[in-house]
Amino acid sequence: MTDMTSTHVLDALKLEWRPVAIAFMAAPPPGLPRVDRALPAGCAYWKHASEGHGFYTTAEDHYGCTVGAFTHNVALPDEKSQELQSVVGTMVSLEYLSGDEVPSIPRRQTPMQVAAYAPLADATFPPDVVVFRGNARQLMLLSEAARSAGIFGGGDGSILGRPACAMIPQAANTGAAVASFGCIGNRVYTGLADDEFYVTVPGAGLARTLERLAVILNANIQLKAFHEARNA
Repeated sequence: MTDMTSTHVLDALKLEWRPVAIAFMAAPPPGLPRVDRALPAGCAYWKHASEGHGFYTTAEDHYGCTVGAFTHNVALPDEKSQELQSVVGTMVSLEYLSGDEVPSIPRRQTPMQVAAYAPLADATFPPDVVVFRGNARQLMLLSEAARSAGIFGGGDGSILGRPACAMIPQAANTGAAVASFGCIGNRVYTGLADDEFYVTVPGAGLARTLERLAVILNANIQLKAFHEARNA
């Protein structure tokens, strides 16, 4: 169960979308229902959870988007593997990706069996990662907190490229928070607005990030007053 006192600090960000806890496991958490229908992409499950739903998915629930299935290390049947090759081939032919980029796309290290999703404050399971969706100001503050906690971008502060779903394994595999501008598929499946993007925080670094967020929020209030006085 997520500590509600620790997540209360997030109220100050006034996020429109609830942060989403995601965990990968061998069996569903007790009492958590399976998603009632397969969605067209793995990132669509983030949006569904951010709207207040807690559920789990199995590997076959991720067949709809073969690129997302690849990043989540979903074992695909032959026809879906061929579809993945075709989609990647199209991306390369459009010069959206180069062939040598494909092997470097972040991917989960173990085959996916079950993925659990829930709004962070309602999660009954410890998250492997937490996905935050917001505007530039909101995620500026969150990324400053993650950087202050020593976990942002592995120290280089880089923004992850497409596909957006690669930020899940990137954060989980490295233990570092990562920002993503999303990708065109993600924007279609989630309705991500032009002024929105993501920051994903590894579960192991969440408590420290939220602790530092309280400090960062106060610092920004004080610094805003300083800069406004100077600007005047």
